Parts: sequence; structure tokens; C-alpha cells
Amino acid sequence: MMKCLIVDDEPLAIDVIKKHVDRIPFLNVLGTTSSAFEAIEIINTESIDLLFLDIQMPELTGLELLNSLRKPPLVIFTTAYQEYALESYELDAVDYLMKPIPFDRLLKAVNKAKVRLGDSSKS
Repeated sequence: MMKCLIVDDEPLAIDVIKKHVDRIPFLNVLGTTSSAFEAIEIINTESIDLLFLDIQMPELTGLELLNSLRKPPLVIFTTAYQEYALESYELDAVDYLMKPIPFDRLLKAVNKAKVRLGDSSKS
């Protein structure tokens, strides 16, 4: 079971991602937050395997949040902005999903994360 956290400043986006994630049996949403600072606190206290992370958020962007973590979980960016895609891959993101996010595209990204997590647990 992969433990996830959804971080987005738009409640509607959180709802859509959560509904998609709830359909996938091997995912468990430990929480949702609209605050990057709350997300950092959760990541530092909980064992999070996968982060669904928006980029454009007030106070701290998703990219800044990811850069601030010493041992970040796997990340799937969820955003309405194409221009950060290259930087996301430089940060070793699993995938980069454009809003609105169709279920099949999210499932493909999650399966990539599952493979990557399985590979890392074998080494």
C-alpha cells in the first residue's frame, strides 16, 4: 500500500485527485492540504510514499517545497502550467500531470511511481 499526500491550493483540484486516487486499491490517502508549510510538516512526521503536488501555490511553490525536503517522497506534479515541466524532471518527478487530470492519465503516473518505489525497495 502506497501512502499519499495531496497538496493543492484549489479545493476542487484536491477533490478530483482524491476521487481518482480512491479508485486505486494500492493507494491510501493519508491527508490533503492546501498549505505547503503544513505539507512539509506532514512529510517530516509521517511516512509518505507519494506526493501529488501542485506547483503554483501561495507562500511557497510546489517546486520550492520539493527543493526544501532532505528526503522527499516520490512526486507527481499536478498543475495547470506547462512551463515547469522541464524543471520538474530535473527534480526527479515521477510525472507531470496537466489539469484537468483524467483518471487514465493519473493511473499511468501512479503505476510509474509504484514501479519506481518497488525498484528502490529492492536496492
